[in-house]
Amino acid sequence: MTTEATQLLFSYGTLQSEQVQLARFGRLLTGTPDALPGYATTYITITDPEVIAASGTDRHPCVLPSAREGDDVEGTLFRITDAELAAADDYEVDDYARSEVVLRSGTAAWAYLDAGSDTSA
Repeated sequence: MTTEATQLLFSYGTLQSEQVQLARFGRLLTGTPDALPGYATTYITITDPEVIAASGTDRHPCVLPSAREGDDVEGTLFRITDAELAAADDYEVDDYARSEVVLRSGTAAWAYLDAGSDTSA
């Protein structure tokens, strides 16, 4: 695995939290604001005690495709390493699936979407 930050990850939820970043990656990430067009935010209840401990809550946002014009989800685009992407995969529970998305900026990035939608890669 490379140690260079070569992966782009869009976060709209708890991976933006300094507390979660330190617990998962051992460092604070720097990122830029962006948005995921065509999606809307809902919330799910997490039961994994490790995820709850890292985030401080059992209520986590999740995004679903939306047909409503103008719907988008604000978040942050991070540049991370392959190892950090694997750590993010380990953090996200089965309710989420990592998928490639295109952000408002035109940038292609990974994002964790609702696992029940058919957008997973």
